[in-house]
Amino acid sequence: MPAHGFPRCWGISTWFGRTILRLLGWTVHQDFPEGLSKAIVIAAPHTSNWDWFYALWAGWAMGISFSWLGKKELFRPPFGWLFRAMGGQPVERSAAQGLVQAAAERIRKSEALLLMVPAEGTRSYRKYWKSGFYFMAQEAGVPILLGFLDFGKKQAGIGPALMPSGNIKADMDVIRAFYADKTGVHPALKSDIRLEQEDVPEAKA
Repeated sequence: MPAHGFPRCWGISTWFGRTILRLLGWTVHQDFPEGLSKAIVIAAPHTSNWDWFYALWAGWAMGISFSWLGKKELFRPPFGWLFRAMGGQPVERSAAQGLVQAAAERIRKSEALLLMVPAEGTRSYRKYWKSGFYFMAQEAGVPILLGFLDFGKKQAGIGPALMPSGNIKADMDVIRAFYADKTGVHPALKSDIRLEQEDVPEAKA
C-alpha cells in the first residue's frame, strides 16, 4: 500500500497509464513524503497541448488521481462531464486573487486532494511564472510538489516537496534548481522560472 494519502485510481486507469508510457519509452519517478494527503503539484515545463495527456497518464501510472483547474467554458455540454470525471474543477480565470482563495478553501475542506497547477499558465514563452500555485499552497498550509515532464529524457513524475516559507526568492531558487535540466516538447517556449514578485523592491520603512 502507498505511504501517502492522495486520492488514488486503480484498475484499468493504472494499467493504461503504465502501458502507454512504457510503449512510448517513458519512465515514471515519484518521491512522495510519507503520510501526505493534500498538496499543490506544479506541472512544468508546459510548452504543448500534449503536456496534459502525459501528466494524466503519469498520474494514472503512479496510481494517483490529480485534480486540476480549468476555465469554466470547458465544462459545458457535451464534454463537461468527461472533464469533471478526469478531475477537472471549473474556475473563473478573470478573478486571479479570488481563484487563489477559492482553491485554498477547497484544499482545506478536502480530506485528500492533489491539485495540479501549470505554473507557466500558457504554452507560450513568458517572462514570469504565474504565482497562483505558491500562494494557493501558502494560504492552504500545504506543500508544493515539483511535478515534471521531461521530454528530453522521457521521464515524468513528482520530485521533492517544498513548504512555502514566505521567502519567495529562496523558495524559487530551490524550484529553479530542480527544473533547470527539464525539457519540454518545445524547449524554446519554456518560460523563465521566476515570479514577478521577486522583482518587486521591498518597501522602505
